[in-house]
Amino acid sequence: MRSYRYEVFTSSIEKNIREGIFKPGYKLPSIRELKNQYHVSTQTIQSGYEYLMILGWVESIPKSGYYVSTKSIEILVQPPSSTAPIVRDAIFENNLVLTTSSRPAKKLSEFNVATPGDLLIPQKLLLRTMQQVIREYGVSLLRYYPPNGSETLKNSIIKRTALYKTRINSDQLIITDGALQAVYIALAAVCTAGDIVALESPCVFSILEVVRVLNLRVIEIPVDLSVGFDIDFLRSACLKNRIKAILVTPNFHNPTGILMSDEQKQVLLQLAQQQDIAVIENDVYGDLSFSGQRPSTIKSFDESGLVMTYSSFAKTLAPGIRLGWLSAGKFMERAEQIKFSLGSSVSPVYQETVNKLLDGNSYDRHLRSFRMQLAKNAYFTIKLITASFPEGTTCHMPSGGYNIWVKMPDHTNMDHFYKQCEKIGVRFTPGYTFSFSNDFSRHFRVVFADKYSQKKIEAIQLSGQPIR
Repeated sequence: MRSYRYEVFTSSIEKNIREGIFKPGYKLPSIRELKNQYHVSTQTIQSGYEYLMILGWVESIPKSGYYVSTKSIEILVQPPSSTAPIVRDAIFENNLVLTTSSRPAKKLSEFNVATPGDLLIPQKLLLRTMQQVIREYGVSLLRYYPPNGSETLKNSIIKRTALYKTRINSDQLIITDGALQAVYIALAAVCTAGDIVALESPCVFSILEVVRVLNLRVIEIPVDLSVGFDIDFLRSACLKNRIKAILVTPNFHNPTGILMSDEQKQVLLQLAQQQDIAVIENDVYGDLSFSGQRPSTIKSFDESGLVMTYSSFAKTLAPGIRLGWLSAGKFMERAEQIKFSLGSSVSPVYQETVNKLLDGNSYDRHLRSFRMQLAKNAYFTIKLITASFPEGTTCHMPSGGYNIWVKMPDHTNMDHFYKQCEKIGVRFTPGYTFSFSNDFSRHFRVVFADKYSQKKIEAIQLSGQPIR
């Protein structure tokens, strides 16, 4: 995956700020110093500093230079869990309501759908490519394709994953009808009704629904907002329970946006190998890093075949592109049977369209601009929430993806908050939908995957005012 030229220095600065080496107010190297050190143009250095300013890490002082930002954003800090692991039935305590508003008559400002908005979908690129595919393949697009997917597309995916050191075998790869079908196949391949699975908490509600439909039992593993999936908690859960599968989103977890380090990924894999537990890795946001550097996968460290990795192009291209993939590892034979029982092949038009995009440079060009827009939106959204919501509201700056996890102050009447959202005509996703427990009743998720109109800005501002 191509990167921006300015990443040669921005990645180092960002790392030093994150780790506290560069403190707020620290003066950063001048444009001339960085030009001499990295041998890049003035424009590259300026673009890099602009990028760091978008993320809120850096501020510019006229006639003085660039400094580490002193305008801190309040970050949600979650203490380590002190409770013992609990095995739960996959039953929602609340009715599964996905939005804070259900009034169809009023045009809504939606921040609840985790897909690219219309203004960020590469419409011209997709439609032009589809037209080329239709002209080139004609009537053959109306026939069945191989049940596991086009070999040409699978080879394109394998070449792409190899760029971030994730080795996938063609005979262990299945093209699926989106990511949700992939996780269904993965779970069904290793579990039967009544089995226990460990899943991250909070966890996106669509995955919880799959777990419920398969009649599985769960142990919810807390997501630590500094490192991600709480592996020590998982380790203690393994002492008294036979866990069949671990579901985890190491790269830009939904809803927190957390990125697990390579070290944490390897520790999790080692534990899974020691306990002989399948790891089902969700990598749907892996291409959407704000830093531009594509993170590794748990699969990239695996030689055992225990890791089943899946992804989708619905998050990076358009929600209507129902095309995902699953690398099934040692569970391929069973996964293939389940895939066949769910229907024949994914739409040939989608398969050939995505393959043509991957075969050239257009997909990467789209990702470059998309990631930059998402980074801008993330910082802008947090600033809006910080300015508009009551004191004590906290949120976590994501490292990638397009979700922000917000927690309201303890004294907030959440019923009143959601009623106000309904009157205003704004939709967020309630936190209680991300767990089978009631641990996140004061949280909600904000999706920032569309361009901001004045109406959307005012919707967030108004939703925070009645409770200030």
